[in-house]
Amino acid sequence: MTDTLLHHLTNNGVLNVTINRPDARNALDWETQQAFLNLMKTYSTSSTVRVLIITGAGQKAFCAGGDLIELSQYPTKEDGAQLTQIMSEALTLLEGAPFPSIAAIQGHALGGGAELAIACDLRWMAPTAKLGFVQAKMGLTPGWGAGQRLLRTVGYAKALQLLLQATPLPAQDLLALGVVNQVIDDPLAAAQAFAEQIATLDQDVVSAIKQILRAGITLPSDQAQAIEQGVFPPLWAAEAHLQAVDAFLNRKKDD
Repeated sequence: MTDTLLHHLTNNGVLNVTINRPDARNALDWETQQAFLNLMKTYSTSSTVRVLIITGAGQKAFCAGGDLIELSQYPTKEDGAQLTQIMSEALTLLEGAPFPSIAAIQGHALGGGAELAIACDLRWMAPTAKLGFVQAKMGLTPGWGAGQRLLRTVGYAKALQLLLQATPLPAQDLLALGVVNQVIDDPLAAAQAFAEQIATLDQDVVSAIKQILRAGITLPSDQAQAIEQGVFPPLWAAEAHLQAVDAFLNRKKDD
């Protein structure tokens, strides 16, 4: 694994991932993109991961997108296809993983960095940070799936505005739009605290909650409803629920 992408899996299943290129504003070169894809291939179906947190090294940038200094040397259509393929696959694996993912955005997230953030399930952001889908000003559309993810997050009109505006927005504006979940001084600490909370829940329940919500944004409503109804009965009979009920009943007796 390259030292430009660091990761650590805690004993309780929190996978911490750090883009470690602070001198390049944590921009993703080819090596780091491939490392991220390899990481997702390794962990996206792992039963040991309960939550994933991704952040950038330092305070100035979460991720400035693709590393244009390196990528400018690859100007062909075929190069563009490779660029969209690597990170599109990686972010699809991230989005489809059974565990929730949290972006801790302590600095600016621009272009591909905004795409990475929107691919996570949850986003905590520092009040001084900005996030922007600035691709249009570079003569591009989003290339890693952010168009569809942004559309599902904020709706057509707001997504169109954000993509055409192509301007980094402050954290409070993004909070009002529903792009980020919380604006807080230390987003990494907040993300870690929430991840610790998630890790105390039954893993099958957490996975099921993500499954039914994702079904609602990717499938017709009747199919999504069928999935939600389908995951409930086995959880009802599972040990986690039975123990919780037993604890509740014993508490009521003690009262």
